[in-house]
Amino acid sequence: MKAAKRMDSIPPSSTLKVLALAKELERSGRRIIHMEVGEPDFDTPAHIKEAAKQALDRGMTKYTPSAGIPELREAIAEHFVKQGINVAAKNVIVTPGAKHAIFCALAAALDPGDEVLIPSPCWTYEAMVKIVGGKPVFIQGSAKNGFKLEEEKLKKSLTPKSRLLLLNYPNNPTGAVMSATDLKPILDIAVDHDLWILSDDIYNVLVYEGEQGNPLKFPGMAERTISINGFSKAYAMTGWRIGYAVAPADFIVEMAKIQEASTSCTASFVQVAAITALKGPQDFVAEMRAEYRRRRDVLVEGLNEIDGIDCLKPQGAFYVFPNIEKLGMSSFEFCELLLKSKGVAAVPGSGFGPGGEGHVRLSYATSMENIKLAIELIKEFVEEIPAHR
Repeated sequence: MKAAKRMDSIPPSSTLKVLALAKELERSGRRIIHMEVGEPDFDTPAHIKEAAKQALDRGMTKYTPSAGIPELREAIAEHFVKQGINVAAKNVIVTPGAKHAIFCALAAALDPGDEVLIPSPCWTYEAMVKIVGGKPVFIQGSAKNGFKLEEEKLKKSLTPKSRLLLLNYPNNPTGAVMSATDLKPILDIAVDHDLWILSDDIYNVLVYEGEQGNPLKFPGMAERTISINGFSKAYAMTGWRIGYAVAPADFIVEMAKIQEASTSCTASFVQVAAITALKGPQDFVAEMRAEYRRRRDVLVEGLNEIDGIDCLKPQGAFYVFPNIEKLGMSSFEFCELLLKSKGVAAVPGSGFGPGGEGHVRLSYATSMENIKLAIELIKEFVEEIPAHR
């Protein structure tokens, strides 16, 4: 028996492919510097872990309402209100990870053949869009303007089937940030063409220069915006699997149908921990951001000192996306040889859509020691490239 034909068009995750090879090499005894996975190397703050332990001791081990426990939905709404955005608990759904929130949103918003406009290079949204029957339409960005979405390119990509514009800023993999000024003409186009906005804001606390604009702060945008976020990056809670979406209340009802038919709900004790994350001390977030900034600066400076590599300084997230075109090899070849010969795991840019080839993604969500060693090893690798041919 074969899988459904549509599965032939679903691309695998290039990040997880590199991770699998890296883990295989580790099992054979190799030391690997992991710069491929977007996962904070910080531990979840102790007060958040303690809240989960106490919840378990109280018997919080049962099903919850599919959209999340009322207390967490209210805490998320309050989190937005503090930012000057009018949100109520009815506008919130809690999901097992931000990725599932995106999936539920796409499944609820798209009919077969609907087009999703995706600025590229981009994270692996393509697979989710295709799984729910949509058609990804990539809008290729340029390093010349910092990989920001350009108004004219968006206009040229519009068709009668355009249904949703997917924004991810701060961006994975480029680290690009779009200010409110940058966003305004983009959002005006979305209104003119009656598009949904799906805003993946998972990196919004990791901005180092400038300020990331938020579609929900623009008048009239709340009725067409689905804001996705979670706890994995801000609170180092990747393995906890908890995210959320904020959207019009009637759309949240439709998203809940998808969740009811798939994952049912998010783990109850994890939801209690998430309340503590939002309402507890926020010092951890600021300290983590400051450390990421230090690591970014060292990594960017080090890469730019290597002949044949050009690296923009990202304004947000925790990735660099250096250009390796001068080295005369594909991004996949570069990453495969770098991993096998030097033990540094990076992700080929070809896995991030149009405009990604010619680049590689390196995560600086790892120690400063690893970053400095990786720079030395990458420099050695580049100098040895003729020997690899």
